[in-house]
Amino acid sequence: MSTPITPSLCLIEDDEIMGESLLDRFELEGYTVDWHRTAQSALAAVGRKDYAAVVSDIRLPDGSGEEIFIRLLERGSSLPPFLFITGHGSIDRAVALLKLGAADYITKPFDLDRLVEKVGALCGNRFSPCEKDSCRLGISPAMRRIAQTLPRLAQHAPTILVTGESGVGKEVIAHEIHRLDPKNKERPFVAVNCGAVSESLLEAELFGHEKGAFTGAIRARKGVFEQADGGTLFLDEIGDTPLAMQVKLLRAVQERRIVRVGGSNEIAVNLRLICATHRDLRKMVEEGAFREDLYYRIHVIQTKIPPLRERREDILWFAHRFLEEQAAKGERKQLSRAGEEALLAHAWPGNVRELRHAIERASILTPGPLLEPEALFEHGEQPVPADNRELGSYLQGCEERYIRDSLARNDGHLGRTAESLGISRKNLWEKMKKLEISSSD
Repeated sequence: MSTPITPSLCLIEDDEIMGESLLDRFELEGYTVDWHRTAQSALAAVGRKDYAAVVSDIRLPDGSGEEIFIRLLERGSSLPPFLFITGHGSIDRAVALLKLGAADYITKPFDLDRLVEKVGALCGNRFSPCEKDSCRLGISPAMRRIAQTLPRLAQHAPTILVTGESGVGKEVIAHEIHRLDPKNKERPFVAVNCGAVSESLLEAELFGHEKGAFTGAIRARKGVFEQADGGTLFLDEIGDTPLAMQVKLLRAVQERRIVRVGGSNEIAVNLRLICATHRDLRKMVEEGAFREDLYYRIHVIQTKIPPLRERREDILWFAHRFLEEQAAKGERKQLSRAGEEALLAHAWPGNVRELRHAIERASILTPGPLLEPEALFEHGEQPVPADNRELGSYLQGCEERYIRDSLARNDGHLGRTAESLGISRKNLWEKMKKLEISSSD
């Protein structure tokens, strides 16, 4: 079956939150999507339309994805590739469907990026990144790729999840998305750290309160959702939100309507929501520490920022930017050659934030014009080496970085990457599986 220029997908999912999240993400990726909530309507649609792929939940209210697939097989017609979404308890059924000819399956809770990658492979289609390049966020291939995606997100994505270790610059990404939206020039950007507000005050911080709602509420106050109306709301460390608050947050995220503490009137808000966390939300969902429905609601688009130790090209680039900032404040300093080598050798567990603080501290405390290694690290401490491992582990790390770099240069295309490395596609796939590398990383 020939793939249309704009691939058309059949999505079979009865859960409203999951279905809407998948619909939004696939449309942002450039697919046209027909969303069916029942087995009956999906069966009729697949029989009459030429889809590039079918993404189907196994459990449906009036049957199952399994029954749809088997009935279409019995008709003897040519089928598009089927990818099944299944819970852990239904993996055996999914494997049985693979034996019957289904293309693939993915288990809940899943990474949306991984699902998009699987569907793209089934459709034989890769969407090219934005042509406009930028190094505002760094000069490494990883950050350039992220920068290329942001203009599209700024135009089309109402809800975005930014992940990465503490200090990598998640709020910087949020500001950049806000800046790139031409409608936001005079509109607010409001940020709140969900982990820094006590549980008793978080609801009022998010949704506001009416006068007299609690002791000390001498006047009505808008929460951050209302403050950000028309602009962007950045919820940092959303993984630290208590479970009880997640229920109320889900409603606000889903409906874009809030109720102030002590009030009864619903207030509509129109904003872009950017959430961020350094925690593994999928693992938290599995452990019952984060609601699955909220996870899928905020995880429509994920931007994952790699740690600074994995993009070492950015270390000196950031260092010189921070030196320029200090020079503007009257502290004009330069890095010595040994100072640069020390920065490159350090693992930067605190990422860009740690690097900024090191440059600021050294610039203020160093009397001379050059910053040496001892000035960059407090109390004469030795920089933490980025690689302090046995030879076998070190060589494996080198191989992993080289494969990641090659994938980045080839836009994640496995065939071109294998050719550039001088190995077979199967060998590359085996190495990636061993090193836990995804072509979308």
